Amino acid sequence: MTSLRNFIEKINMKAGFTGAIRYDEPLALHTTFKVGGPADLWIRPDAGCFPSYGALLLHYAQAEGFPVFVLGGGANLVAADQGIRGIVLDTGGWAGLSLAGEEAIIRSGTGIDAALDVLAAQGRGGLEFLAGMPGSWGGALWMNARCYEQSLSDVLVSAEYVDADAQPCRVPYRPEDYGYKQSPFQQQAGLILSVRLKTLAGSEPAIRQEMEKYRLDRERKGHYRFPSAGSAFKNNRNFGKPTGKILDELGFRGLAIGGAAVAPWHGNIIINTGNALAKDIWDLVTHIMEQVHRALGIRLEPEIRFVGDWPPSD
Repeated sequence: MTSLRNFIEKINMKAGFTGAIRYDEPLALHTTFKVGGPADLWIRPDAGCFPSYGALLLHYAQAEGFPVFVLGGGANLVAADQGIRGIVLDTGGWAGLSLAGEEAIIRSGTGIDAALDVLAAQGRGGLEFLAGMPGSWGGALWMNARCYEQSLSDVLVSAEYVDADAQPCRVPYRPEDYGYKQSPFQQQAGLILSVRLKTLAGSEPAIRQEMEKYRLDRERKGHYRFPSAGSAFKNNRNFGKPTGKILDELGFRGLAIGGAAVAPWHGNIIINTGNALAKDIWDLVTHIMEQVHRALGIRLEPEIRFVGDWPPSD
């Protein structure tokens, strides 16, 4: 079997690769939780080669049996202490946006706040509810990011996508494809290239004032005090109250396993207190789920994604 190093050298020559490439790259450097072991290969193509390179990489990696994990801004992720096997394709070099009338076309690797600032300067709003959210637009679409009673799908027009057969295609928005923090991309192995979103005309000062309101609210809720992924568990209307309130009432604030802890100020935020392992976060999440089910008979669903090479459960 072709070695990973030989494989990627051939692909890079074929595709005219430019960008950054590292072997055994610590994923702790690329996630908001600041945990995670080494990726066998981490690669961040420059914008000039990204779309064609991504398609080519997916096509040949699938044929050769090398797994490819697409990494955006690293929010909502806990990468295993053992790392990720195969290739981590980092979209961070594929950033920028353009306007097409009232719609914004945003490349998937663009930081959420970076795009909102550019749009505000051009008098385009309607996306302020996402201000202050970490991560990239590709990740936000994959998760169908939701906050302040609004979802990304509420403003989605379409997405440009490289499908599992490495074919570029346009995926129009269809309401039936999206749900609470669910998107059709979660069931597919491909690459989001861009999102096309509806925007609204407004004055730059008014748009920035609205964005600042959401950023300050996140700050007041302690989203930025320690490395974290924001909400640890999804809300479920059938529970009758927000998950954070359920966890507060059960006394989980401050509970710690290793370097991972439930935030002392919010029951639905898990933080890295400074020396957490990915396993500490996993153990804390599973412990909370077990205790809540035992106490109330309900099953929490993690919002955090656990990715990479995890050892078998005991």
